[in-house]
Parts: sequence; structure tokens; C-alpha cells
Amino acid sequence: MKILLSNDDGYFAPGIQTVFQMLKQDFEFSRLDIVAPERNRSAASNSLTLLEPLRMDLHPSLSDDPRCRVFSVNGTPTDCVHLGMNGALDYQPDIVLSGINAGANMGDDVLYSGTVAAATEGRFLGKPSIAISLCGNQFFETASSVLLTVLNDLPKIALTPDTIININVPDIPLNELKGIKVTRLGKRHISEPVVKEVDPRGLPIYWIGPAGVAADAGDGTDFFAVEQGYASITPLKIDLSHYEMMDALQSWEKGLVIS
Repeated sequence: MKILLSNDDGYFAPGIQTVFQMLKQDFEFSRLDIVAPERNRSAASNSLTLLEPLRMDLHPSLSDDPRCRVFSVNGTPTDCVHLGMNGALDYQPDIVLSGINAGANMGDDVLYSGTVAAATEGRFLGKPSIAISLCGNQFFETASSVLLTVLNDLPKIALTPDTIININVPDIPLNELKGIKVTRLGKRHISEPVVKEVDPRGLPIYWIGPAGVAADAGDGTDFFAVEQGYASITPLKIDLSHYEMMDALQSWEKGLVIS
């Protein structure tokens, strides 16, 4: 297997480095490359850089295995996967792995998440893709073990072409993890208000407020599984069409008169 590994926390973040070392030691591959942002690009969503050139820098000191390389890109997570899948590497990856993110990507988070966006780009470009997040910033080894389990069983999972796998793992030691649950996305309350401050020149500045707390977090959701000590696996569908609403809109369309 030829693996492209990316994230939104940056190429040297502990989560991606933990996965990199785990794959090198415990998974059979022919090529394994990190192509990730040069700095933290959390919440970049699916943005592409179109108005300036991108640079992909190799960091040879970060790997002593010729099959494995580490690249940083002065762009977004989507840029990184787009480059890696569309000719910047000297081979075509078979799969895109994104993470391990430091922090959850559950519920509404997936709309903003650069971690999920990197996996989405991989699926747009025709490859199976997995996003994985740790709901904290300590036990990355636990999330790595969950990812390895999924990768080893991936041939048994019939992923449709419009689906990615989104994994969230509680921030606990592996021996405390209760197992894995297949879930749906929960939903958060609306975000907290922006935080207004004043810069040294007396002008107002604003910080985006914290994400809202879980609102729909009942049994079957990603929030519930993680809270109960399980890793959550949620299949995400890329097609955003609201098919149930189409009938109502088509009825409206039939009687529409443009004047």
C-alpha cells in the first residue's frame, strides 16, 4: 500500500508523527509520505490556495527510511492532499489518512475541520480516505491503535465512492478504551459569542468564540460513544444534496411564474 498522510495541525504535530512512527513499525506499506501544512491550519475546511504559489519542502532529517518522507506545504490541508494526489509526488497514493488531530471533530465540527477536509479531498480524487481525531491531546497512541485496527480490516469494509470514515477517539489510555462504535453525527448548540478585545492602537479586534456544547448527543451519536469510552466511527457522505426537499421544491417549481 502507498500511503499519503496529512493533517491540519502541521507536519511536526505530535498526532501525525505518532501515526507516522506507528505505520513505519506496524503496517505493511511500500511508500509512506507526510504531506502536511507547515503550520497549524485548524478549521481551514476545504479551502484551496489559488492566488499564490505553493511550495512543498522536504525534511530529510525526519525519516531515515527511504520509503518514507516528510514534506511541509505553505498551504491548507486540502492543498496538501491535492498536491500529493495530483503529481507533486513521484507515485500515486492508494489511500489518504488525515490526523491524528489534537481535538475532537464530531457533530458540526466536520463542516469546519481541516482534518476532515484533507480526507474529503482524497475521496474527491478517487481514493479511500480516513480522518482520525483524538478528543484531547495526550493519548495519541490510543488513537493510533484504533487506526491500525481499521486499516487492517479495511478490505472488509465496502466503502461507497462518496464516503469517508471519520474516527474520534477518547483521550484515555488504550487499556481503558471500551471498544469501537459505529455512529452518526451529533449536533452542537450554536457557537459562543465572539470575544472582543482592543489592540495596542485602541482598535477593536475579535476572536472566534468556543464551539457550542453538544445538543444532540444521545445514544447512537459520536458524542455519546466518546463520552462512554468508545472510539466513534462515523461514515460521512460527501453528496450534500437534500433529496427529501427536492419534491417540495419541484412542486413549487411547477407553479412558478417569473415576471
